[in-house]
Amino acid sequence: MTGLPTWRRPGEADWSQVDWPLFAAERQRTIEHAGELGLWTVVGAIHHEPGAERPFNSLYVIGDDGVLAGRYDKRFLSSREAAVLYEAGDHATVVTVDGMRFGCAICVEARVPEVFTEYESRGVDCVLLASYSDAPPSESLDDRRPLAYALLTEMWIAFAVPGAVAGATTSGVAAPDDRWLARGVPDGTPQVVFADLDPDNRTVLPAYDSGRAWRARQAPTIRTRLGKVELLGSSGDPAPGP
Repeated sequence: MTGLPTWRRPGEADWSQVDWPLFAAERQRTIEHAGELGLWTVVGAIHHEPGAERPFNSLYVIGDDGVLAGRYDKRFLSSREAAVLYEAGDHATVVTVDGMRFGCAICVEARVPEVFTEYESRGVDCVLLASYSDAPPSESLDDRRPLAYALLTEMWIAFAVPGAVAGATTSGVAAPDDRWLARGVPDGTPQVVFADLDPDNRTVLPAYDSGRAWRARQAPTIRTRLGKVELLGSSGDPAPGP
């Protein structure tokens, strides 16, 4: 066929243009400033290993003592990211703060339910989901997925987006009882969202123990029974196996 555009794979990103020493210096200043403020802080940035062709798309977890406590590298990449931009991470990241366990996820990983059920199985209380969205809620599922995961896994989902576009999806904290515990204002102004996470507060998190405890007890049975399937033909009789 003629007259149709030809799809071309985008070229590999040229990361040699990045001033990595300057980038590392700015990262260190951020880490030290978090310590000066005495705040646990999670910052999104790219992470480059010396000699590697591609960096990771990462979240840096900084302790309130101004020390880097850990890093999460995005494990599930979009098609474009995988083709020309980033390396994929290979492990979950869990950090404990004042007795509460936090996990990390990034952007398109909100479309991977297994990321969140894995964190639930690790006893995580809250998943920090950093993403980018400039679409209004009526045109996007971005702000509905955190609510769904919070309800199904009985974890809080702290959803962080830039919030720089008026009318776009806003940051917030989704609670396990199918509501936003806190939410930003969609006016495009810089803002901070606060939420009180207390696993002993049943008005915030009803049935926390019963729901998660029941799922934990069922875990061996779930692993055993999932994966088994009976294929049926159109008449309802078992279809021949492969």
